[in-house]
Amino acid sequence: MLDRIALLLTIIGGINWGLIGIFQFDLVAFIFGGQAAVVSRIIYVLVGISAIWCISLFFREQELIETNS
Repeated sequence: MLDRIALLLTIIGGINWGLIGIFQFDLVAFIFGGQAAVVSRIIYVLVGISAIWCISLFFREQELIETNS
């Protein structure tokens, strides 16, 4: 379950970065009152932590393949 939540937050962050890159529009800041707003900063931190957590998905998949061989 934690993997899915982390993946969802990482996808949201990726979409937000895409919007920033293409349209110079920060959706998170727009919804929650600017980049310096407390809620926006919390979301940015959660997305960052989720991205770090998702790095572990690469290694776990490799471990599953190795144990099944």
